[in-house]
Amino acid sequence: MKRSNYYWIYILECENGCYYTGYTENLFRRYLQHINGSAKAKYTRSFKPTRIAQCWKLYDTKGIALRIEHFIKSLDRKVKDIIVDDPERLKYYVLDKLTLDIEIFPYNPELVESELLNLYTCD
Repeated sequence: MKRSNYYWIYILECENGCYYTGYTENLFRRYLQHINGSAKAKYTRSFKPTRIAQCWKLYDTKGIALRIEHFIKSLDRKVKDIIVDDPERLKYYVLDKLTLDIEIFPYNPELVESELLNLYTCD
């Protein structure tokens, strides 16, 4: 598998206290769409994200990214809280429930947000 092809799986915490889960090729662009209420971000137009609760880099196909996104969306809040607090657990849940052995790595969501802030302040 080429390590240059990856997708982001992410969980946003919204102002209503709910989680929003998605996948994308470009987390910076997609997060800005959520923040700005883009037409491509319908749910978060109504309930603005307050933060990136957790995110992962997935080195696999778009189809696998979609399966993992759907899987996370199907989890109850208690389990979502577990993977937000301990992002390494997602890999084990996916292996157990979807029987997929994947290359997925947690990425510090605070770094994503600070990199976005740096982009804004450099312009």
